[in-house]
Amino acid sequence: MAKLEILDENFPTCPIRNVLSRIGDKWSILILYTLNQKPATRFKELHRSIPDISQKMLTSTLKTLEADGLILRKAFPVVPPRVEYSLSHRGETLMPIIQELIDWALQNMKKIVNERKKSQVA
Repeated sequence: MAKLEILDENFPTCPIRNVLSRIGDKWSILILYTLNQKPATRFKELHRSIPDISQKMLTSTLKTLEADGLILRKAFPVVPPRVEYSLSHRGETLMPIIQELIDWALQNMKKIVNERKKSQVA
């Protein structure tokens, strides 16, 4: 399934599958979190903030988030071209949920890692 497809072809009416298929990848939540920390961020700034993402993947993920109305892209008519990204209102409403997930991960990561280690020994 292509990343920019509108609906999950197997479950087109399932909101959970359709939303998670768009933001549940490796990069989307990191990009949204980064934009929440620093609104009106340029592409290079985003790339520096998430150094292990390729330019191609950053571009692709930004297009997907923009297509879903979670971020805004503002191009300025200057030379050289300047583009800034920011959260949309919809993206802002998602941030408390993402923050809860981050908080949960911080509270549970050590325990999860320990459980992983135990299961590898057994």
